Parts: sequence; structure tokens; C-alpha cells
Amino acid sequence: MDRSVVSVALVYPMRGPAGMFGPTCELCAQLAVEEINRAGGVLGRELRLVPVDGGAPPAEVAAEVEALVSTGAVQGVTGWHISSVRQAVAPRVAHRVPYVYTALYEGGERTEGVFLTSETPDAQLWPAMRLLAREQGVRRWYVVGNDYVWPRRTARAAQRYALRSGARVCGQRFLPLGTHDFGPVLRAVEQSEADGVLMLLVGADAVRFNRAFARGGLDQRCLRLSTLMDENMLLASGAGATRRLYSTAGFFAGLVTRENLDFHGAFARRFGVEAPPLGSLGESCYEGVMLLAALIARARTLDVRAIGAAADAVSYQGPRGELRLRGRHVRQRIYLAEADGLDFAVLAEL
Repeated sequence: MDRSVVSVALVYPMRGPAGMFGPTCELCAQLAVEEINRAGGVLGRELRLVPVDGGAPPAEVAAEVEALVSTGAVQGVTGWHISSVRQAVAPRVAHRVPYVYTALYEGGERTEGVFLTSETPDAQLWPAMRLLAREQGVRRWYVVGNDYVWPRRTARAAQRYALRSGARVCGQRFLPLGTHDFGPVLRAVEQSEADGVLMLLVGADAVRFNRAFARGGLDQRCLRLSTLMDENMLLASGAGATRRLYSTAGFFAGLVTRENLDFHGAFARRFGVEAPPLGSLGESCYEGVMLLAALIARARTLDVRAIGAAADAVSYQGPRGELRLRGRHVRQRIYLAEADGLDFAVLAEL
């Protein structure tokens, strides 16, 4: 262990359905680290990242991260990875080092030492469903998700939200990660006469679903709403597969704010114009590094108990503006956007 360095495990997907936005996760985290080091580092020490493949099976990811923590190779953990990975990692390391989880998730995480930067259904999905019911007349939702904790718990919340907005969930299907054949699901959506589809699919699965949805002509009848859809996924889907596709998130690349324009400029200067597209999923890893550094700076120690005791109201500046931690979660603005070809047009702040 090099005591002149603070090392952080960056857990992000290098394979599987989410691997398509892994490169953006890595570059955004790297940009944050370089900015922190130019400003003096963490506790006067250089900050470094140790990459971990968050696309591996959850038990494998947890074992690798625990080994890094146990040997003193890392003093913190952050990154974007699915909830089943978080559930495997958190109980094994969060009481030993601070763990900043950056992915949108189903809510309810209470493990000591875990801090969260991204969206939860109450702030993200509920206002989006309410607005689409009012403005687009959605009355019958069909849920299509991958089969693990985030889609299933979010679908349960969606049933409550639909009723509150005068609508209902008329059907749901959960599919394994890595699904290629969406034919049976699309037939079920068509037979249900749904006018809205809630997509709770990850990465390449969502891309394949978008393409199949458009080929089947369902985009003429149903709008789609996703809480996990970024610009990389739009690009992979193709402009012809994104008609009437809505997304809700705390960050979109097209947001016209000073902080976002500065972020785009810094990203382009560092990685060039051919770097992977910026989006909310990759950008969240920038947020994770920044929050982790702010937590350590506030506590003036790497001790996870002291960090937890000093965490309330920690704030930092990032592409989403100035964000503040309340309890375990960062509070932030949430937006609804509609796909416009290969970009998102932000429609409203929710």
C-alpha cells in the first residue's frame, strides 16, 4: 500500500448489456480524479482509480472488491453497476471503506457507509408518469424489465404511481439480462392495448427492444418511458427506433447550463471529439468521485465511521450544479426529455 496515494475501486461494466456505456463511465471518473489532483488531491495525497469489472457476476465482483479492501489496495469504492452487484458488494465492504454508488436504483439502501448520487423512483418515475398521463393521455402502462431487483421493485412502485395519476399497469414481463428475442413480449404489449410502455431494461437489452419495437410498428401507438436511457443507448438504437421515446434523469448532455457546458468543454479538451458520447450513466461516475472526495475532505480522515458522522449536508460542484447530501442521498433536479433522433430534447424539470 502506497501511503502517499488514496486509491479507489471504480466498479463499472466492462462487459454484458451495460458494457456499452462502460467507456464513458471510465473517462468521466478519470476526468474527476485529474481535476481533484490538480486542486491538491485528497488529504494532500494523490487520488488514483483501480478499475473493477462491474459487469461480471455479482459474487465475483464482490469478492474482487473485498480482496482489494482487505489488502489495503483501495480506501474507497465508487462507480455505476446494477443493483444486484451493489447488494453483493455493500455488506462486504461498506462498513470498512466509504462506498459511493452512482447508478439510479430502486431506493431503500440503508447499509452503513453507502452513499448514493443518483435517482430513485419517487423523485424520477412518479412525476414523469404523472406528467405523461396529463399531457399525453397515458392510461394503460405495460412494464418490460430485466429480471432482477431494480426492475421488479420499480415496477411495484409504478403500479402505485399509475393509480395516483388515473391510469393502471395492465401487464408486465421480466426478462433475463442479455435477452435478444422480444417477439413474445411485443405481442403481449400489442394484445394489452397499452398506450405506454415503461422500459426497465439495461443497455444493449434496451437497444434491441427499441429496434424491435419500431420494426413492429408499436411506436405508432405507444410511447415509451425509460428511467435508464442515455445518449449512448440512443446512438446504438438508431434514429428510426426512438420515436416517442421519453427518458427521465438528473442529467442530459443537451442541458443548457453553465456547469454542463463547462463539463462538455473539459471532457472534449481531455479526451477529444471522438470520445464516447456523454450521458447520465457515465456522468454519474464523475459525480461519484466528486462526492467521495468531498466526504473524505469534510471528515478529514479515511475512517468510514467518521465519514458517516460528518456526511450530513456535504456539498460539491459538478455538471449537475451544486449538489448536497441529505442523509445518504444526493438531492438534485430531475428532468423529462424526449428523444429527438440521436439526442434528447429536455421538456421539463420535474
